[in-house]
Amino acid sequence: MSVLDSQVPLGDRFRDTGGGRGDQRARIVVAGGGIFVLVLIVAILIFLFVEARPAFTTAGWSFFTTKTWFPDATPPVFGVAALVFGTVISSLVGVVIATVVAIGASLFITEVAPRAIGRPLGYVIDLLAAVPSVIFGLWGLVYVVPKLIPAEKWLNSVFGWFPLFSNPGQLYGRSIFAASVILAIMVLPIIAAVSREVFRQTPTAHREAAVALGATRWETIRLAVFPYSRSGVVGAIILGLGRALGETIAVALVLAPSFVVNIHILQPGNNTIAANIATKFGESGSLGREALIASGLVLFAITLLVNMAARVFVRAPSFGRGGG
Repeated sequence: MSVLDSQVPLGDRFRDTGGGRGDQRARIVVAGGGIFVLVLIVAILIFLFVEARPAFTTAGWSFFTTKTWFPDATPPVFGVAALVFGTVISSLVGVVIATVVAIGASLFITEVAPRAIGRPLGYVIDLLAAVPSVIFGLWGLVYVVPKLIPAEKWLNSVFGWFPLFSNPGQLYGRSIFAASVILAIMVLPIIAAVSREVFRQTPTAHREAAVALGATRWETIRLAVFPYSRSGVVGAIILGLGRALGETIAVALVLAPSFVVNIHILQPGNNTIAANIATKFGESGSLGREALIASGLVLFAITLLVNMAARVFVRAPSFGRGGG
């Protein structure tokens, strides 16, 4: 058996002599980093479970079906149904918008634009990640929300047959759609940065093979770049979705909070778990804070499920690089 034998796993090919002092220190450092992350996640989970338990005991299973939020009333009535709906729908719409723009911009930077234009454009997109959330929220509340109203009216007039874009009350303003647009701008640099690097990893031989077969630039992207990059692009989208699910201040500023399950995303209202925690934690009583922590545990579970589902999806045999 040789260390150059490709049939032998890479981890079994290293020289096993116990290593010197440098190897031992490096092993301790990397093992410590991995263990610390695991301990941190377990500690957060234990904290959430312990602090949320009184809220779950008080509300029972109705915690997951109730749409109102009066944990400090007598008797207390509260639940996360409306908050989960608002969190999921605003994040999904925001990620859809961001994905279209981010992939388009990434393809332009890596496949179309000259290096002198593509590189500065990439830096500018990355700079969006450095803008604080509260700035996005204030900008969205003061500037974006009023400017979006004509677009929302157009969506209602053209796509009003689809429930998501219908607006029976003809009221516009601080809606889920407006919050989704702000979320899209916030997650755009995450999806664009990862997608850009993934597109750049496409082997030159793949591109040259497509060109040799007479493919156009767009056919080369479709036949050579996308198949090789799709698992990485999905990973980028999931990263963006995770950021959108947990975004707090910007959504709290843009949305007009209400505890309803309203599928009409152009109408003002709805709320998200993160925004509700940010706006109510300071004024809540004991049970109110425990209820907010319980809602945070639900958000943690949603994020975990999304990441696990994405990992399963990406690892599917038909989704591998170059898979059919």
